[in-house]
Parts: sequence; structure tokens; C-alpha cells
Amino acid sequence: MGLLWVLVSMLTAGMAINMEATGSHSMFTCEPITLRMCQGLSYNTTFMPNLLNHYDQQTAALAMEPFHPMVNLECSADLRPFLCALYAPVCTEYGRVTLPCRRLCQRAKSDCYKLMDIFGVNWPEEMDCKRFPDCDESYPRAVDLLSTAEGTEESPISVQRDYGFWCPRELKINPELGYSFMGVRDCSPPCPNMYFGRDELVFARYFIGVISIVCLSATLFTFLTFLIDVGRFRYPERPIIFYAVCYMMVSLVFFLGFLLEDRVACNAASPGRFRASTVTQGSHNKACTLLFMALYFFTMAGSVWWVILTITWFLAAVPKWGCEAIEKKALLFHAVAWGVPGALTVTLMAMNKIEGDSISGVCFVGLYDVVALRWFLLVPLCLDVVVGVALLLAGIAALNRVRIEIPLEKENQDKLVKFMIRIGVFSVLYLVPLLTVIGCYLYEQSYRSVWETTWVQERCRDYHIPCPYKVEQTSRPDIALFLIKYLMMLVVGIPSVFWVGSKKTCFEWASFFHGHRRKAGTVNESRQVLQEPDFTQLLLRDPNTPVIRKSRGTSTQGTSTHASSTHLAMLDEPPSASTSRAGSVRSKASSFHGSLHRSRDGRYTACSFRGPEERLPYGSMPRLNEHSRHCSTNRLDSQSRQGSVQRLENQSQHSSVRDLSNTTQAIQSSPGNGIHCVIEEDATTA
Repeated sequence: MGLLWVLVSMLTAGMAINMEATGSHSMFTCEPITLRMCQGLSYNTTFMPNLLNHYDQQTAALAMEPFHPMVNLECSADLRPFLCALYAPVCTEYGRVTLPCRRLCQRAKSDCYKLMDIFGVNWPEEMDCKRFPDCDESYPRAVDLLSTAEGTEESPISVQRDYGFWCPRELKINPELGYSFMGVRDCSPPCPNMYFGRDELVFARYFIGVISIVCLSATLFTFLTFLIDVGRFRYPERPIIFYAVCYMMVSLVFFLGFLLEDRVACNAASPGRFRASTVTQGSHNKACTLLFMALYFFTMAGSVWWVILTITWFLAAVPKWGCEAIEKKALLFHAVAWGVPGALTVTLMAMNKIEGDSISGVCFVGLYDVVALRWFLLVPLCLDVVVGVALLLAGIAALNRVRIEIPLEKENQDKLVKFMIRIGVFSVLYLVPLLTVIGCYLYEQSYRSVWETTWVQERCRDYHIPCPYKVEQTSRPDIALFLIKYLMMLVVGIPSVFWVGSKKTCFEWASFFHGHRRKAGTVNESRQVLQEPDFTQLLLRDPNTPVIRKSRGTSTQGTSTHASSTHLAMLDEPPSASTSRAGSVRSKASSFHGSLHRSRDGRYTACSFRGPEERLPYGSMPRLNEHSRHCSTNRLDSQSRQGSVQRLENQSQHSSVRDLSNTTQAIQSSPGNGIHCVIEEDATTA
């Protein structure tokens, strides 16, 4: 019996597969019955889709296969009419549904229940007898046959209503995967892309690959420049480095998609199961999930780091925060920049919203799901743009007010103007691509339904699915729109290279390749000593007196100290001027200090300094006596010399305090220390 069942099933399956589909169309007209089981009944035309939502007779024939043994063994005379009433209903007036009676269903089920149990066939849930009207008539009824004779002799009835999208059999997916397409579950879009031809996709693939290489090179250069001299990029410009790292990862993912082609973004075709190649969805594909996590996470993180960059510029320009004060908030910046994109990524994975992109070869979100596109791409990007532009304009306005209202030296004025120009150019180079990407997403969201309806109308007869009814607008997307979107998604990371592009960067790379690494710690320490306002007094101090150094730019509560302002003012001097001044001060102080001799009582005399040529050999008494007499003679004048030294010290202290106060007042009216950290970089650019 089991062997008979296998043979019968294979025979009927072969007949159903080889059945011609000429009578199966999607215009919802009466069509002749081609199902072998339902031929020879009191009616010879049927109507699709049937009561079990089979959109053509070929699909209905495959669904009827399990019942062939029961029909062939004639377990019940009512089974065959009942099955044909569901799978190939009589064609009546359009829109009128004719259901079989409940008693007909009950008799067919009770008579064949035991035989179905032997063959392992379960009575389908959609064929439950309680769903049919309570009557006891044969199928079809006389009224149905009369309406059929009147309606089928003339031309086919035209379409009267829209049945929506029916997933073709070739695009069906296993239910456990959780796929959906155009609102239909267990369905997936075709692959390669449903909108474009093969030549267009090949050109787009190579175009994205070339742009990803360019962006990867630019962002990688920015990151390596940062690694060569980490101390050069402090806050408020440090977020540019993390911004470059994010888009370096984005370009790397697109480059991997170029290499992988369709192997990750698409599921392989299965001709034996009548399955075409479809777009990958969900998180069951590990490679697709990894590409999605990297691409979406770093795309969102890059936009957040740009907002943080505008925040740091705002803090440095408006409330005059110093570099150290902004840097104290670095932990909070990192928590927001990496935490928010991470939470969004995990949410999308939990919602199973991952979709393969058959154009670029990567996996992303919002490619076919408009709701996910709206809430997980458009809303975050628009929010980042609004917040970032508001803070950026506020910071630039504050800097411009400082430039106009506060009198600065011409050199500082030029530095401030140059810094404002750099901020403006960098912001434009970032905002224009980002706004273009947002515009492409908005356009895509608005016309997605029109594109899908047009695609269904063009392919409905090929897929044997219902065609759309009363299509008011048809449109196909242009490949240029998608190329612009991918171009701007990658170009947005290139502006970071313009921020680090300067002569100083060239010198650093030249030194790096020649093996000369600058010792930042030694240079900074020497600059700190040279910038002591009381450097002369430091050399003349008593060794027992502790050294008290003023704060070097440490600011708390978002304010800058006087000492940090003095330090920043001294940094503004040209390198040659500061070096010559420090050298002159050192030479004068060393010569003066060398001419003094400190005695036991703490006083200084001028007889202790001798050059190397005046050092006495061991046992030279005459010259020692001569030296004693010379010292005793000069000791008479010690009181007058000490008075001169004290007056010199008082004058030096007075002048140092006066210069410090004047410098402090001048710098307090200048831009904040955070902005000065970036202006100092501009001084070395030219």
C-alpha cells in the first residue's frame, strides 16, 4: 500500500508540474478546468483564486496531491465533489462566492477518515466543516449552474476589485525563517534586485567598490596620522578622529560587500523545490548579520560623533571651557557615541529587521521595510542634523562676536578667522552628503509603494499571481538615485582628511618614515620651564625655599584660570621669538647667578665664579693668597652689592607681576582655552 501511494503521488505530481499554464491567468475570469480530478463534473469552468487562496490551478493541483489515494480508492462518493468545490469552485457571477454545504463535508470526512489515517493524511484546518453553511445540497447548486451558463458564453469578465499582492511560489520561504515581503509573510524579494537589470547592477557594484576604496584610504590616513602624534589632536577636535574611525569601518564593510557580491545578501536558488534566489532576511545568516551590525552601528556612531564634535566646539566657544575641562567629559561622550548605536543595533536584531542589499552586497535595514527605514534611519539622522547644526551655528556666532567686539592682535585675529573657516568648510563637507543621503531616503520612502506596484504589474503574468487593479501611477526607480545614495554614504567620511591635511602632517610623516620620533614629553617640559613668568627669580631663589608653580591651564566647572590663559598667550608667540626670549633670559640669568657667591649666612658674593682657566692646581698657595686678598678687598663692597641685588630682585618681581596681570587681562578677553588648543594647531599649519 505504501509503494502504491508513492507511485500515485509521483505520477500526479509529474502531471501537475507538466501541466500547461495557458489556462491559468491572473485577470480573474472564468477559465476551463485543467485539474484531472475535477474534470467530468456538472461544470467545466472555474474561477481563481479559489476558496483556499490558490491563485492558479497549478498551485491547487499540488495542494490536492495528498487526497489522490482516497479519491482513487473511492472511499466516499462525496469526497471528489467536496474537494473540487474548494480547489476548483464553479465560476459564477464575479464576486459571488459559492460554498459547499456542511452535510457534504461531514459525509466526506466520516467516510474517508479511517483511510486517511492509514495514509497519514490529516484533515486540513481550513476544511473544517463548521466553516460551511448548514445545508444539505449537492455541489454545484442549480442556481450556480444557471449563472454560469449566462456568464461564460460571452467574453471573459473583466477585473472588478484588487486582491492585493500574492507571493509567487518561487519566492516562498520556510515559515520558521520569519521572512516577509510587501506585507505577506513567508515571502522574500527576488535576487538580484527586482528593479534593475544585470548590466546596471554590475556597474553599480564596481562604482561602490571604487568609492569605498577611496573613503577607506582617506579615513585610514586620518587615523594613522592621529596615531603618529596622539597629543596633537586634543579636545575639542578629538571627535574628528573617532568620526573618521567610524566611516573607515563603514567603507570597509562596503568593500567586503563588493568582494562577496551576492553570496551573503542573497539566498541560493533551489530549482528542485521551485525556489528562486531571494534576498536574505533576519539573523539566521551569520555573515549577513555581522555585516549589518558593523555597517549600521558605525553609520549611526559616525553621526553621533559629529554631534559630539559640535558639542565640544560649542563648549569651547560659548562658555569658554578649556581643553582639560572638555576632556573630563570624554567618558560621557564615549558612552553616548557607542551606547546609543549599540542599543539601536540590538533592537533591530531582536525585531529581525535585517535585509540583504543585492546592489551593494551588504546587509542593512530599511531596504524593503518602509517602517524600519522611517524610524531607524530617517529619524536618528534628522535628529543628529538638527542638533548638530544648532550647536555649530551657536559656536560660530560666539567666535564671530569675539572677533568683532574684543580687540586682538592681527596674528590672533588671522588665526581665529582661519579656524572659523576650517569649521565652516568641514561642516559643509559633512552636511551636504548627509543631507543628500536623507533626501534619497525620503524620496525612496515616498515612491516605494509605486515601484512595488509597477513591478507586480510587470511580473504578475510571469509569476502567475493576481495583477493590480486600477493602477493609477507607475514608476520605476533610476539607478542614478541609488548610486548617489551610496556615494554620499561613503563620501561623508572623506572630510576628515581635510582637517589633518597641513604642512605639519607632512613633516610628521616625513619624520616617521625617516625614523625620527619627536619626544613629546621632553619638549613639553622644556616649554613649561621656558614659560615660567618668574624664570629669573627661579634661578635666584634660596635652595631651601620650595618651588611654587602656577596652574597650567587646569580649569574646573567649565571656566579657565589666569595661569592657563597666560600659558596659552605664551603659546601664541612665534617659535623663534619665544626661543630667543628664553635663550636671552637664560643666558643673562646664568651669567648673573654665576657671578654671585652664596656664603654660609645665605648671602651672595661676587667672588666665587671662576672659569675653567682660573681653577688652581693642587698646592698653589701664592695664587690662593692673592685670591684671598682680592676677596677681602671686594668684601668691603658686599653691602652695596647686596643692596643692588635686592633692588634688582624687587624690580624683577614687580615687573613680572605687572606683566602677568596685563597678560591675564588680555587673554581673559580672548577666546576660550578649548578653541585656543585648536588655534595653536593652525599656527603650525601655515
